[in-house]
Amino acid sequence: MGELALVRPRKRLFLGLASLGLIVSAAAVYALWLVMSPGLERIHAWLPYVVAAVLVLAVLVLAFGVLLIVLAVLGLPILSTARRVAWWAINLMFPIAIMLGRLVRIDRERIERSFIEVSNHLVRNHRHEFPPDRVLILAPHCIQLDVCRHKITKRADNCKQCGKCNVGGLLEMSKRHGVHMAVVPGGTLARQVIKSLRPKAVLAVACERDLVTGIQDVFPLPVIGVLNDRPNGPCCNTRIDVASVEKSLCLLLGKRDEG
Repeated sequence: MGELALVRPRKRLFLGLASLGLIVSAAAVYALWLVMSPGLERIHAWLPYVVAAVLVLAVLVLAFGVLLIVLAVLGLPILSTARRVAWWAINLMFPIAIMLGRLVRIDRERIERSFIEVSNHLVRNHRHEFPPDRVLILAPHCIQLDVCRHKITKRADNCKQCGKCNVGGLLEMSKRHGVHMAVVPGGTLARQVIKSLRPKAVLAVACERDLVTGIQDVFPLPVIGVLNDRPNGPCCNTRIDVASVEKSLCLLLGKRDEG
Protein backbone atom coordinates (compact mmCIF):
# COMPACT_ATOMS: atom_id res chain seq x y z
CA MET A 1 0.00 0.00 0.00
CA GLY A 2 1.10 3.57 -0.64
CA GLU A 3 1.57 6.46 1.65
CA LEU A 4 -2.01 7.70 1.53
CA ALA A 5 -3.40 4.45 2.86
CA LEU A 6 -1.47 5.03 6.08
CA VAL A 7 -2.59 8.60 6.75
CA ARG A 8 -6.13 9.28 7.87
CA PRO A 9 -7.19 12.87 7.18
CA ARG A 10 -8.16 14.85 10.26
CA LYS A 11 -10.89 17.45 9.87
CA ARG A 12 -9.68 19.35 12.92
CA LEU A 13 -6.47 20.44 11.17
CA PHE A 14 -8.30 22.51 8.57
CA LEU A 15 -10.90 23.66 11.11
CA GLY A 16 -8.16 24.84 13.46
CA LEU A 17 -6.30 26.72 10.72
CA ALA A 18 -9.57 28.20 9.42
CA SER A 19 -10.48 29.44 12.90
CA LEU A 20 -7.02 30.93 13.36
CA GLY A 21 -7.29 32.43 9.88
CA LEU A 22 -10.56 34.06 10.86
CA ILE A 23 -8.89 35.80 13.80
CA VAL A 24 -5.96 36.90 11.63
CA SER A 25 -8.33 38.14 8.93
CA ALA A 26 -10.35 40.16 11.44
CA ALA A 27 -7.16 41.75 12.80
CA ALA A 28 -5.97 42.53 9.26
CA VAL A 29 -9.32 44.11 8.38
CA TYR A 30 -9.18 46.28 11.50
CA ALA A 31 -5.61 47.37 10.72
CA LEU A 32 -6.64 48.18 7.14
CA TRP A 33 -9.55 50.27 8.41
CA LEU A 34 -7.27 52.22 10.74
CA VAL A 35 -4.96 53.04 7.83
CA MET A 36 -7.84 54.01 5.52
CA SER A 37 -9.88 56.03 8.01
CA PRO A 38 -8.06 59.39 7.79
CA GLY A 39 -8.34 59.43 4.00
CA LEU A 40 -11.96 58.32 4.06
CA GLU A 41 -12.84 61.00 6.60
CA ARG A 42 -11.41 63.67 4.31
CA ILE A 43 -13.83 62.50 1.62
CA HIS A 44 -16.85 62.47 3.95
CA ALA A 45 -17.23 62.43 7.72
CA TRP A 46 -19.50 59.39 7.67
CA LEU A 47 -17.50 57.33 5.17
CA PRO A 48 -15.16 55.62 7.71
CA TYR A 49 -18.21 54.36 9.61
CA VAL A 50 -19.91 53.11 6.45
CA VAL A 51 -16.76 51.22 5.43
CA ALA A 52 -16.38 49.87 8.98
CA ALA A 53 -19.96 48.55 8.89
CA VAL A 54 -19.34 46.79 5.57
CA LEU A 55 -16.07 45.24 6.79
CA VAL A 56 -17.62 44.10 10.08
CA LEU A 57 -20.54 42.55 8.22
CA ALA A 58 -18.15 40.66 5.91
CA VAL A 59 -16.16 39.31 8.86
CA LEU A 60 -19.36 38.30 10.70
CA VAL A 61 -20.65 36.42 7.65
CA LEU A 62 -17.31 34.62 7.33
CA ALA A 63 -17.35 33.81 11.05
CA PHE A 64 -20.88 32.48 10.69
CA GLY A 65 -19.72 30.26 7.83
CA VAL A 66 -16.84 28.85 9.90
CA LEU A 67 -19.23 28.25 12.81
CA LEU A 68 -21.57 26.36 10.48
CA ILE A 69 -18.69 24.16 9.33
CA VAL A 70 -17.86 23.29 12.94
CA LEU A 71 -21.54 22.56 13.74
CA ALA A 72 -21.86 20.34 10.66
CA VAL A 73 -18.70 18.41 11.55
CA LEU A 74 -20.08 17.92 15.06
CA GLY A 75 -23.14 16.32 13.45
CA LEU A 76 -25.66 19.07 14.12
CA PRO A 77 -28.20 19.63 11.32
CA ILE A 78 -27.98 22.88 9.36
CA LEU A 79 -30.34 24.31 6.74
CA SER A 80 -29.57 24.03 3.02
CA THR A 81 -29.08 27.79 2.72
CA ALA A 82 -26.72 27.78 5.68
CA ARG A 83 -24.87 24.84 4.14
CA ARG A 84 -24.15 26.96 1.08
CA VAL A 85 -22.66 29.63 3.36
CA ALA A 86 -20.51 26.93 5.00
CA TRP A 87 -19.21 25.73 1.62
CA TRP A 88 -18.48 29.31 0.65
CA ALA A 89 -16.57 29.79 3.89
CA ILE A 90 -14.36 26.70 3.53
CA ASN A 91 -13.45 27.65 -0.04
CA LEU A 92 -12.59 31.19 1.04
CA MET A 93 -10.60 30.07 4.08
CA PHE A 94 -8.57 27.44 2.22
CA PRO A 95 -5.82 29.76 0.87
CA ILE A 96 -5.59 31.43 4.28
CA ALA A 97 -5.20 28.00 5.93
CA ILE A 98 -2.45 27.10 3.44
CA MET A 99 -0.63 30.37 4.18
CA LEU A 100 -0.83 29.82 7.95
CA GLY A 101 0.23 26.20 7.52
CA ARG A 102 3.30 27.31 5.60
CA LEU A 103 4.23 29.68 8.42
CA VAL A 104 4.10 26.90 11.02
CA ARG A 105 5.60 24.32 8.62
CA ILE A 106 2.58 22.09 8.17
CA ASP A 107 2.78 20.08 4.96
CA ARG A 108 0.41 21.43 2.27
CA GLU A 109 -0.89 17.93 1.44
CA ARG A 110 -1.98 17.40 5.04
CA ILE A 111 -4.05 20.58 4.91
CA GLU A 112 -5.49 19.60 1.51
CA ARG A 113 -6.53 16.18 2.84
CA SER A 114 -8.17 17.81 5.83
CA PHE A 115 -9.99 20.29 3.56
CA ILE A 116 -11.25 17.41 1.38
CA GLU A 117 -12.43 15.52 4.46
CA VAL A 118 -14.36 18.56 5.73
CA SER A 119 -15.92 19.15 2.29
CA ASN A 120 -16.86 15.47 2.04
CA HIS A 121 -18.44 15.62 5.47
CA LEU A 122 -20.68 18.50 4.42
CA VAL A 123 -21.80 16.61 1.29
CA ARG A 124 -22.43 13.33 3.12
CA ASN A 125 -24.37 14.98 5.93
CA HIS A 126 -26.56 16.80 3.43
CA ARG A 127 -28.27 13.41 2.92
CA HIS A 128 -29.66 14.38 -0.45
CA GLU A 129 -30.49 11.49 -2.80
CA PHE A 130 -29.44 12.00 -6.42
CA PRO A 131 -30.90 10.03 -9.37
CA PRO A 132 -28.27 7.68 -10.88
CA ASP A 133 -28.39 9.32 -14.30
CA ARG A 134 -27.40 12.66 -12.69
CA VAL A 135 -24.34 11.29 -10.84
CA LEU A 136 -20.87 11.23 -12.40
CA ILE A 137 -17.82 9.20 -11.36
CA LEU A 138 -14.76 11.14 -12.47
CA ALA A 139 -11.43 9.30 -12.43
CA PRO A 140 -7.90 10.33 -13.49
CA HIS A 141 -6.21 8.60 -16.43
CA CYS A 142 -3.30 7.62 -14.15
CA ILE A 143 -5.37 4.80 -12.61
CA GLN A 144 -5.05 2.97 -15.95
CA LEU A 145 -2.06 0.64 -16.29
CA ASP A 146 0.55 2.65 -18.17
CA VAL A 147 1.25 -0.16 -20.68
CA CYS A 148 -2.42 -0.68 -21.55
CA ARG A 149 -3.15 -0.23 -25.27
CA HIS A 150 -6.82 0.68 -24.89
CA LYS A 151 -7.75 4.36 -25.00
CA ILE A 152 -10.28 5.15 -22.28
CA THR A 153 -10.06 8.93 -21.85
CA LYS A 154 -12.89 9.45 -24.32
CA ARG A 155 -14.83 6.23 -23.74
CA ALA A 156 -14.41 4.35 -20.49
CA ASP A 157 -16.31 1.47 -22.15
CA ASN A 158 -13.14 0.71 -24.13
CA CYS A 159 -11.73 -0.85 -20.95
CA LYS A 160 -11.51 -4.65 -21.30
CA GLN A 161 -11.83 -5.11 -17.52
CA CYS A 162 -8.78 -7.38 -17.31
CA GLY A 163 -8.38 -6.61 -13.60
CA LYS A 164 -4.81 -5.28 -13.84
CA CYS A 165 -5.90 -1.81 -12.78
CA ASN A 166 -8.93 -0.24 -11.09
CA VAL A 167 -10.62 1.07 -14.23
CA GLY A 168 -12.51 -2.17 -14.77
CA GLY A 169 -13.83 -2.18 -11.21
CA LEU A 170 -15.06 1.40 -11.51
CA LEU A 171 -16.66 0.69 -14.88
CA GLU A 172 -18.49 -2.37 -13.57
CA MET A 173 -19.68 -0.41 -10.56
CA SER A 174 -20.92 2.51 -12.67
CA LYS A 175 -22.90 0.16 -14.92
CA ARG A 176 -24.36 -1.71 -11.96
CA HIS A 177 -25.60 1.49 -10.34
CA GLY A 178 -26.55 3.21 -13.59
CA VAL A 179 -24.31 6.26 -13.13
CA HIS A 180 -22.05 8.04 -15.60
CA MET A 181 -18.29 7.46 -15.57
CA ALA A 182 -15.49 9.37 -17.26
CA VAL A 183 -11.71 9.01 -17.19
CA VAL A 184 -9.94 12.32 -17.77
CA PRO A 185 -6.29 13.37 -18.19
CA GLY A 186 -6.68 16.72 -16.46
CA GLY A 187 -8.85 19.47 -15.04
CA THR A 188 -9.74 21.08 -18.37
CA LEU A 189 -11.34 17.91 -19.76
CA ALA A 190 -12.96 17.21 -16.40
CA ARG A 191 -14.72 20.58 -16.55
CA GLN A 192 -15.78 19.87 -20.14
CA VAL A 193 -17.30 16.53 -19.12
CA ILE A 194 -19.18 18.15 -16.24
CA LYS A 195 -20.44 20.91 -18.52
CA SER A 196 -21.59 18.34 -21.08
CA LEU A 197 -23.29 15.88 -18.72
CA ARG A 198 -24.53 18.49 -16.22
CA PRO A 199 -24.59 16.08 -13.24
CA LYS A 200 -26.24 16.93 -9.95
CA ALA A 201 -23.36 15.36 -7.98
CA VAL A 202 -19.82 14.18 -8.68
CA LEU A 203 -17.73 11.43 -7.13
CA ALA A 204 -14.16 12.40 -7.99
CA VAL A 205 -11.00 10.32 -7.65
CA ALA A 206 -7.70 12.22 -7.75
CA CYS A 207 -4.69 13.44 -5.80
CA GLU A 208 -4.98 16.14 -3.16
CA ARG A 209 -4.20 19.14 -5.35
CA ASP A 210 -6.53 18.10 -8.19
CA LEU A 211 -9.39 17.31 -5.80
CA VAL A 212 -9.12 20.65 -4.02
CA THR A 213 -8.98 22.54 -7.32
CA GLY A 214 -11.90 20.54 -8.71
CA ILE A 215 -14.08 21.01 -5.63
CA GLN A 216 -13.52 24.76 -5.76
CA ASP A 217 -13.95 25.02 -9.54
CA VAL A 218 -17.38 23.36 -9.66
CA PHE A 219 -18.78 24.87 -6.45
CA PRO A 220 -21.69 24.76 -5.53
CA LEU A 221 -21.99 21.37 -7.28
CA PRO A 222 -21.70 18.68 -4.54
CA VAL A 223 -18.46 16.69 -4.87
CA ILE A 224 -17.24 13.76 -2.80
CA GLY A 225 -13.49 13.43 -3.22
CA VAL A 226 -11.65 10.11 -2.91
CA LEU A 227 -7.86 10.21 -2.73
CA ASN A 228 -5.91 7.84 -4.92
CA ASP A 229 -2.97 5.79 -3.69
CA ARG A 230 0.38 6.38 -5.40
CA PRO A 231 2.69 3.39 -4.81
CA ASN A 232 4.69 4.28 -7.96
CA GLY A 233 4.76 8.03 -7.44
CA PRO A 234 2.39 10.68 -8.78
CA CYS A 235 0.52 10.16 -12.06
CA CYS A 236 1.75 6.61 -12.67
CA ASN A 237 -0.30 3.44 -12.08
CA THR A 238 -2.18 4.94 -9.16
CA ARG A 239 -4.64 2.80 -7.22
CA ILE A 240 -7.94 3.31 -5.41
CA ASP A 241 -10.04 1.41 -2.92
CA VAL A 242 -13.02 0.52 -5.12
CA ALA A 243 -15.07 -0.56 -2.10
CA SER A 244 -14.56 2.87 -0.51
CA VAL A 245 -15.60 4.57 -3.75
CA GLU A 246 -18.75 2.44 -3.91
CA LYS A 247 -19.62 3.28 -0.32
CA SER A 248 -19.46 7.00 -1.16
CA LEU A 249 -21.46 6.40 -4.34
CA CYS A 250 -24.20 4.63 -2.41
CA LEU A 251 -24.45 7.64 -0.08
CA LEU A 252 -25.02 9.93 -3.04
CA LEU A 253 -27.66 7.57 -4.42
CA GLY A 254 -29.42 7.18 -1.09
CA LYS A 255 -28.52 3.48 -0.84
CA ARG A 256 -27.27 3.73 2.70
CA ASP A 257 -27.48 0.05 3.47
CA GLU A 258 -25.16 -0.86 0.62
CA GLY A 259 -21.42 -0.42 0.08
